[in-house]
Amino acid sequence: MKTQNIPKATIKRLAVYIQVLTGLKRDGVEVVSSEKLARACSVNPSQIRKDLAYFGEFGVRGVGYYVHELIASIKHSLGVDRVWGCALVGVGNLGRALLRHKEFALRGFSIRAAFDCDPYKIGEIVSGLEVVCTRQLKSRVDELGLEIGIISTPPERAQRAANYLVEGGLKGIVNFAQARIQVPKEITVEYVDFTHHFYSVAFNVSSSD
Repeated sequence: MKTQNIPKATIKRLAVYIQVLTGLKRDGVEVVSSEKLARACSVNPSQIRKDLAYFGEFGVRGVGYYVHELIASIKHSLGVDRVWGCALVGVGNLGRALLRHKEFALRGFSIRAAFDCDPYKIGEIVSGLEVVCTRQLKSRVDELGLEIGIISTPPERAQRAANYLVEGGLKGIVNFAQARIQVPKEITVEYVDFTHHFYSVAFNVSSSD
């Protein structure tokens, strides 16, 4: 498996491939051609072949891709063919929405703990989880098998949340807060800012006028 120097854009496209393939599987499709898959993913067939080539050889010439097998292969390549334990920090409106979003668990990301520093939220039950003081995060990591942190705090509290996650030994963070955080270089951070998509749509709409 040629996993060195894989472009970040390729990883993002693989996630789209899984989404589209899962929809095809749900519709009862067993085999899909590279052309049909490419159209559904808004890329060209050669791009799909190039992306998949980083992880091995897939598909049958003249037949296409077996949907179930390709989903399993991509998930294995991305390391999402198992369940990842997640900790969420920041149980405000966004945090509550994330806790209630069942798709995470279906995709293999199990939010097992919810933390907040607000004394009025501590002890509250949200989506079956008791909100715990963030200071207790480190002591819950091994017990709950936490590996990935989710930050959904206000921007001014994002760094403190990151500090707790790093101190707890978590190696990956998905940051929904509208703030950049400072973490050791070995910690993987992904930023999710919904407004970026609005900027993109607004630009494209304005450019088409």
